[in-house]
Amino acid sequence: MNGTGANGSSANGSAVDVVPELLRQAIEAYADDPDARRALEGYQRRLAEPLRVALAGMVKAGKSTLLNAIIGEEIAPTDTAECTRVVTWYRYRDTPRITLYPAPGGPGGLASEPRTLPIRRVKGRLVFDMGTFRAEEVDRLVVDWPAKGLRELTLIDTPGIASLSSELSARSTDFLTPRDAPSEADAVVYLMRHLHAADLRFLEAFKDTSVGQSGTVNALAVLSRADEIGAGRIDSLLSAGEIAERYRRDGTLRSLALGVVPIAGLLAQSARTLRQAEFTALLELARLDRSERERMLLSADRFARPTEGLEAGPEIRAALLERFGLFGIRMSTALIRGGIAEPTALAHELARRSGLDELLHLMSGQFQARAAQLKARTALAGVEALLRERPRAGTERVAALLERIQAGAHEFRELRLLATARTTGLDLPKELASEAERLIGGRGILPALRLGLPDGTSSEALRAEALACLRRWRTLAENPMTDRSAAESCQIVVRSCEAVLARLPDGSAPRPTVRLVLGSEPGVGAGQQTDQQRRTG
Repeated sequence: MNGTGANGSSANGSAVDVVPELLRQAIEAYADDPDARRALEGYQRRLAEPLRVALAGMVKAGKSTLLNAIIGEEIAPTDTAECTRVVTWYRYRDTPRITLYPAPGGPGGLASEPRTLPIRRVKGRLVFDMGTFRAEEVDRLVVDWPAKGLRELTLIDTPGIASLSSELSARSTDFLTPRDAPSEADAVVYLMRHLHAADLRFLEAFKDTSVGQSGTVNALAVLSRADEIGAGRIDSLLSAGEIAERYRRDGTLRSLALGVVPIAGLLAQSARTLRQAEFTALLELARLDRSERERMLLSADRFARPTEGLEAGPEIRAALLERFGLFGIRMSTALIRGGIAEPTALAHELARRSGLDELLHLMSGQFQARAAQLKARTALAGVEALLRERPRAGTERVAALLERIQAGAHEFRELRLLATARTTGLDLPKELASEAERLIGGRGILPALRLGLPDGTSSEALRAEALACLRRWRTLAENPMTDRSAAESCQIVVRSCEAVLARLPDGSAPRPTVRLVLGSEPGVGAGQQTDQQRRTG
């Protein structure tokens, strides 16, 4: 089987590398079934594409606003137009393009062709003109855009679940949590203003559907519009952080999401798209007398009133309100008074305080770092569903290889153990269970994250800590007093420690010798000439 080992690993030991062979065999087995072949070829393409991350949540949770913040451009509409009620894909392409895919049975009939939409901007924002199409008649929109933030991630904006339109809500839910196939998304960022039963139901469905029987956790929760929790006070994010921490400790949510991050979405979007004219207006507001500025910021109506002596007139301040909100204006003027004197520095600090930096860090460590495993897991779930729903003779080899990959691949054993740690818990003392969860990638799969060390820690320090962890967990795994269930968990942690060590430079490798010269030294040619002269002299 092209170098496939008995445990489902390829010659280099990675189960991910075996998945293309599994798909090839499955396509062979279902060669005469057009629908099955089309689905399997889709999984093949997904392996080569960027990771797909969907943004989901109830209506008005702030999904489009957060998507703009992640991308760093205002290309996702945030109003209540028809296009916000359609599943919309954002992909990287060198040339901008917007494509509308009609739903089957729409105005163009079953065979309706995709339509290219005009690209228009209004006040710097991208506007989607769907013509005569209504949301119910559109299967999806695909926005190809040359944004750096889309190079490694394809982002999918979804209509709100539990919306007033049951049809649109069902379409969003069916897209993310189909019954008989893996989700179109490899991972999800789920936005919620408060934790509701509907949020838990969705996350449970996404977990069950997207990973088949493995129990992988591949969702992040966002406590969105966090600035509203404290009624727009400048310390609102501190209150939101305390609530997010309670949610992180909540046993039910912890089993469904890898983390909970409070986000002030509007502030995050505006920070990533800050304009020079906005900074100039904020600078003028920051220089006002404190009492005058505080009176202006008592309410949105008071802030937008005509005020003598300000170059930032009512129209400019109304635009600031739309872009930043009162919370963002308060935060910006406070930072400027605190010493920030140029727009780039203000944008970076606003992004950090909005919670966006923490979310991007989590997405990088939890999603992008394990993108290959998540995409492979989607393909495995697809093959598993196909074998279950359309069994046929001649698929025995496919089923056997699938079983070997799922059972023997360390990447997926890690994900299963992480899910166990987040649900029923590990059969280990509390401190050891916490360390085990970290070592198998609960905080991210980069070596420093697994080892609990700061970014920038030297390779030597990382290696020393990894060796210490390996010795400790190997001792636990081999201890006759450790029961079988705990020993199996310890063995997975041991393998994770070994994998970390394999990724680090070998400290025992010979290093180049450096000779310190304290004076002039003849070149090699000169030395050779002297030796020759001695030999002939």
